Amino acid sequence: MDLSQLEVFLTVARERRFSRAAEKLYRTQSAVSQTIRKLEEQIGEPLFDRSSREGVLTDAGRVLQEYAEKLLNLRNDAQEALIELRELHAGKLVIAANEFTALYLLPVLAEFRRLHPMIKVTVQRSLASHIPDDLLRHTAEMGVLSYDPQDPHLRSIVVYLDELAFVVPPRHPLASAHQASIRQLGAESFVAHNVPSPYREKVIQAFKRHKTPLHMDTELPTLQAITRFVATGNGVALVPEISVENELARGELVRIPVRELRLQRKLRLIYRKEASLSHAGRAFLKVAEAVALERGGRYRFQNDH
Repeated sequence: MDLSQLEVFLTVARERRFSRAAEKLYRTQSAVSQTIRKLEEQIGEPLFDRSSREGVLTDAGRVLQEYAEKLLNLRNDAQEALIELRELHAGKLVIAANEFTALYLLPVLAEFRRLHPMIKVTVQRSLASHIPDDLLRHTAEMGVLSYDPQDPHLRSIVVYLDELAFVVPPRHPLASAHQASIRQLGAESFVAHNVPSPYREKVIQAFKRHKTPLHMDTELPTLQAITRFVATGNGVALVPEISVENELARGELVRIPVRELRLQRKLRLIYRKEASLSHAGRAFLKVAEAVALERGGRYRFQNDH
């Protein structure tokens, strides 16, 4: 099989009809059908269920689809790397992050854009659990995670230390307290994030250990929605400190330390160990290191493994 055959196969798989795939490829339907038949003969398996008019993939087709995407992404990476070699000031960088970890990227991206305005940067939103696979499938060059992926094919650099912050609106009875206990939080109405995470589970277990009820009466889809809702006097929240820095500085929210809830997490930049980073990727690592040196505090640049 060759890459041109795989391109035809993936187009049919996406379009779900041979006729639409032919239009996309500017080829005749018979030519597309012939290419698929030849590919099936080489593999020895049918790739599409011919009894369906929708071009449904067989099990073999689904397996080939996954590997075909990897191969074509690798081909694209190779082409772009060669272009970058000839045009040192061009290129692109794709970073996978979720809503929380993308917050770390903002100051680093600002400095990167200042130094390298010709490089296109795309931060693609992805579930944290999917980001290691995004890198291994070559759909992103780097990722930002709040956990160690424990994958021997990935390199991990700790770039930020964040902490879970208990926040209340300014007029809340606890707003003037220097510290609170987890028992005091048993009567509070929490606004929670509706995306499961290891830290959500740690909070739930901490309340159970201290035999304290945890009332998560409202769940919202984004950290921004949570902070706005709490700032207007609707309950309290436990959120990453990095997500409420501005609200705390403006006095829209108040952070209260909770003795039994000291949950710190490391943010990590990850990338493939065995792959050569693009010029843009290497430049981004240098900027991340420089930002850590300049800002200090919670910013850092430490090889994890």
